[in-house]
Amino acid sequence: MAAQRYDSIVVGLGGMGSAALYHLARRGDRVLGLEQFDIPHAMGSSHGVTRIIRLAYFEHPSYVPLLRRAYELWRELETRAGEPLLIITGSIDAGPEDGTVVPGALRSCAEHDLPHEVLSAAELHRRFPGYCLPDDIQAVFQPEGGFLRSEQCIVAHVMAAAAHGAEVHGREPVTAWEALPGGAVRVRTARGTYEAERLVLTAGAWASRLVKELQGLAVPERQVLIWMQPRRPELFTPERFPVFNMEVPEGHFYGFPVYGIPGFKFGLYHHLGEVVDPNTMDREAFTPRDEEVLRSAAERYFPDAAGPTTALKACMFTNSPDEHFIIDHHPDYPQVTVAAGFSGHGYKFCSVVGEILADLSREGTTRHDIGLFRLDRFANAERPAPSA
Repeated sequence: MAAQRYDSIVVGLGGMGSAALYHLARRGDRVLGLEQFDIPHAMGSSHGVTRIIRLAYFEHPSYVPLLRRAYELWRELETRAGEPLLIITGSIDAGPEDGTVVPGALRSCAEHDLPHEVLSAAELHRRFPGYCLPDDIQAVFQPEGGFLRSEQCIVAHVMAAAAHGAEVHGREPVTAWEALPGGAVRVRTARGTYEAERLVLTAGAWASRLVKELQGLAVPERQVLIWMQPRRPELFTPERFPVFNMEVPEGHFYGFPVYGIPGFKFGLYHHLGEVVDPNTMDREAFTPRDEEVLRSAAERYFPDAAGPTTALKACMFTNSPDEHFIIDHHPDYPQVTVAAGFSGHGYKFCSVVGEILADLSREGTTRHDIGLFRLDRFANAERPAPSA
């Protein structure tokens, strides 16, 4: 039987892939989206109700223009979906004055003229009483931060793509792909064979299984989130509690007001540092250490939030060596575009990354500055061993 033919195929329909599917479809491509699990699902990196979005980006100022465009695209998608997807709470970047988070956030604010305030720990507590940080911690408050409803964003992108004619296949894992003579690509799955002019690979924690060049560069890591019932719930509503990321001696933590699940959501970046196989990671098994490392910090810095546990959930980061994204053409096949290694801070960019991937796939270039994300920056780097 002849393979079914499309203009584009997108492999992986999580946060990034669903956005790429939409942007390709809205530009007129006959596009096929392939997802090995359900749409949406809880096996990868995009579940757990909410994801932070923030403008005072301590990681690097070059992310800020991408974030401005991401906000625009999230609002467009929200209008199309007819439901709220982006909730504004303000954002807090907290840490020591001479640390990484606060100086980085202030640098982004200065370079991009972002409205912000610098608050002492006491000033932060007076304004937002749920925060009880020590006196040696500063906080940068940026009023445009908030959170995205992550699963609903995926559904909205896929629904909008389908409205533009995209074909969507769930429960259909890709087993192989190959470049064909003449520049097309062929994709084989457990159910069939498909061909297209262009291929976009957004496979998350499975990226290095589809692109050997990503082995050691897109490394899956187990991540755990806790939700706790606040002792004073009125302090942890979206109206009274900004999202945050916080640098303290115990590590780099992040958190959210109560929303969607009845609890204060709290996490530690790179949790216990566990490199995992995405196919065999037990997503339901939690150790006392998983809970204790989160609860002990919550009790110290957010005592009014640290009531009984209401939920524990596991997901994955897929880390690049420098924790910046990988967005580029395949080094050997320009008709194949790859996005991976979003390192636990990528979800907020899904809307604009979808636009970038459509640009790269269709036009070969993009107006957005993605120099920080090129794959060849690792050309001479020593790579970690791939996970089992």
